[in-house]
Amino acid sequence: MLTRILSVGLLAGLLAGLLIAALQQVTTTPLILVAETFEKPAVASATPAPTHTHQGGEAHVHGEGWKPADGMPRLFFTAITTVATAMGVAFVLMAVMVFAGVPIDEHHALAWAVAGFVACGLAPAAGLAPVLPGSAAGDLVGRQVWWVGTAIATAIGLWAFLRADHHPLVRLGAIVLLLAPHVIGAPHPPAFESKVPAEIAAQFTALSLVVQGLLWALVGIGVGLFWPKFAPKTAA
Repeated sequence: MLTRILSVGLLAGLLAGLLIAALQQVTTTPLILVAETFEKPAVASATPAPTHTHQGGEAHVHGEGWKPADGMPRLFFTAITTVATAMGVAFVLMAVMVFAGVPIDEHHALAWAVAGFVACGLAPAAGLAPVLPGSAAGDLVGRQVWWVGTAIATAIGLWAFLRADHHPLVRLGAIVLLLAPHVIGAPHPPAFESKVPAEIAAQFTALSLVVQGLLWALVGIGVGLFWPKFAPKTAA
């Protein structure tokens, strides 16, 4: 079983990650490059530029330090990060489906991948939208804690709601769990300020969610297709 999970996860993640990495080059990456031009001061200084990484649709500022040069180096490191993310998604998807006792096939894997995107993409984005460099953001630790809590609460809430066998109290509890993170609210900065034009920021948010949704869908399709091919061979 472990060998099967590793083989399917690596293969599905590799293919999905490469496709999404190529898609990012014509969707979100150009917007990040444009945003960085607004972030840089008008007069160049000797201070090294901050490093930005693109994770989960959000460009994170890491302060002064090394960053890959534009062009092929940036493309390479972005592709590596995206492939690693896709592989992680594949492993999590299979682990959850095996734990839940759900058959892993094309239809079930895609359906569970969509649910994973809702839990890890759409729900957190309702409180913390993907942002570009140069945009104001709340406390990093607080944002990460809220994001993880929202993803977990949404995943459990969806699972309970869909598998409650129409029990009203269980479904009511699931709805409460789905709404709780948004009632609590995500940490935000005192003022929403951005050096990036609103149109570019809005386009980045929308494209980031589309790309993330496609990554989950492609991983789900890949897992569903490859899982039967790595089934243990039965003795003649």
